[in-house]
Amino acid sequence: MRFEGLRARLAKRLPFYYGWVILAAASVPSFGARAVMAVATLSVFVVPMTDEFGWSRGQFSGAVSLGALFGLIVSPFAGRLVDRYGSGAMLSASSAVVGLSAIGLSLISPVWSFYALYVPGRAVFSSPLELGTSIAVSNWFIRRRPMALAYMGIIQGIGLTIFPVIAQVLINGWGWRTAWLALGIFTISTGIIPVLLLMARRPEDMGLEADPDKSGQADSGGEPFSGHAAIKERPSPARHAEYNYTVRQALATRAFWILALFSVLGFVVQAGVSLHQVPHYIGQGVPTHLAALTASTFAFGQVPGGLFWSALARRVPLRILLSAAAATMTVGAIGTGLSSSLSGGIPMGFLLGFGVGGIHLLLRLTWADYYGRTHLGSIRGLALPAQIGGQAMGPIIAGFMFDATGGYETPFTIFGILVAFAAVMVLAATPPGPLPQASASVQPSVAPARS
Repeated sequence: MRFEGLRARLAKRLPFYYGWVILAAASVPSFGARAVMAVATLSVFVVPMTDEFGWSRGQFSGAVSLGALFGLIVSPFAGRLVDRYGSGAMLSASSAVVGLSAIGLSLISPVWSFYALYVPGRAVFSSPLELGTSIAVSNWFIRRRPMALAYMGIIQGIGLTIFPVIAQVLINGWGWRTAWLALGIFTISTGIIPVLLLMARRPEDMGLEADPDKSGQADSGGEPFSGHAAIKERPSPARHAEYNYTVRQALATRAFWILALFSVLGFVVQAGVSLHQVPHYIGQGVPTHLAALTASTFAFGQVPGGLFWSALARRVPLRILLSAAAATMTVGAIGTGLSSSLSGGIPMGFLLGFGVGGIHLLLRLTWADYYGRTHLGSIRGLALPAQIGGQAMGPIIAGFMFDATGGYETPFTIFGILVAFAAVMVLAATPPGPLPQASASVQPSVAPARS
């Protein structure tokens, strides 16, 4: 069924830009489906499920890594599909997969059944959900892209904050099986229909200008909710040129490879610490229901983190901000490994989340600002395996190091050192700048990212 007519009529009647509807639609799976399969939520299931079945932490963590591996495989295809068809169908299908996986997890017994059901949900989390949500917003916003991505990050952070607590309450009251069942039903009931109805690929497909201000002219200012406007014939100033790289051109730039390696190192830490932080504090004697607060604090830290980094994104070079966010993660990761109580765990979890919120937002923004919108899905589809690879390695490294050493201090410290190296390395990721005149694709937009 096609919904273009519905979207066009809605866009004409709205007193504000239709991109805000896109943001709202993309935020639904960001809030629900992504939070359900996030390691912060899974972390509260580690102890009850491994205790019941006798699995090692390494076995349990392996499902996260294998899911990321499958996400790595599908990422290039998902990126090309988003470029060609938009995010709507992919996000709806992804929400369905996550919901059905969660419902199935409520029925498992042997470890292979856990893998068979968690791995598809995690693969969808790692690639289609990340690409579909962030690219949808990046395609509709240019001037206010930092703000729009930050808003989506806030909603995603709220989901990551409350879902571990909700899951823990359900586990304490009715068991971990009921918790998985409830999360699956919620995802299916909220993540399919709104996205199918409202999502569109790009504003140009609907005869709209990308991210207009109240006069319909793209400039560097403006309030969050500007009136929607048709494309104007008056050209935008040259300082608002967007340089749209092809995949081959992007691969030839130094920044692509530095950002890819930065993603590996940053997300090794993000996934490795966030999955194991609750078991770490339980092992230190913190009661289970209180240990879950560290996961929620980590997730909540991403909310003000996203706002903070987005406020600086048009004033400070993105590579400087990426370095600062990674340095913040360094302190949070090492501090978590050295903490044994909530008095240290809460602030360290918040600090880690504050940095993670930064690299999530800033990487999405950097890819779009550096390489443009036209081939953004394909470019990110090739780069995202670096992020997914980091998310795959982190949990299983921490899990097996726990099995070997009996604690998390060593893996968390090593993770902190890795992300400190990433903080220094990313300073070399200067913007690739304008393409040669013969091959450049220039469209009205915001000025290219500052160096």
